[in-house]
Amino acid sequence: MSTQQIQIAVWFDSQCPLCIREIALMRRLDWFKRVDFIDIYTTQTCPLEPQLLLQRFHVQEINGPIISGAAAFAALWRQLPLLRPIGELARIPTVLKVLEWAYIKFLAYRPKLQRLLSS
Repeated sequence: MSTQQIQIAVWFDSQCPLCIREIALMRRLDWFKRVDFIDIYTTQTCPLEPQLLLQRFHVQEINGPIISGAAAFAALWRQLPLLRPIGELARIPTVLKVLEWAYIKFLAYRPKLQRLLSS
């Protein structure tokens, strides 16, 4: 992957059936190859402890800090043409707060969804 095109790094859990499906969709939407999808189980360089990366969604924009949760999703969406409008909308603090609230609620149901998808 050309590092000149990469705008954001996304760490994901390749052992999570929900994550695998979501990342597969994001890869299809990454028309301009701006996203570096990094499997936390195969990479040699994790910026954070793998256990921390497993708890929430994390990304890092080029030369930016590592961010997680709804802000991380919004940063990813801004790199994907079809989802860019939602990512831009998430720049509004109130919208981001609502997305973060929804993400925290989702995290409570994630283990059940993972089990459903793995059976």
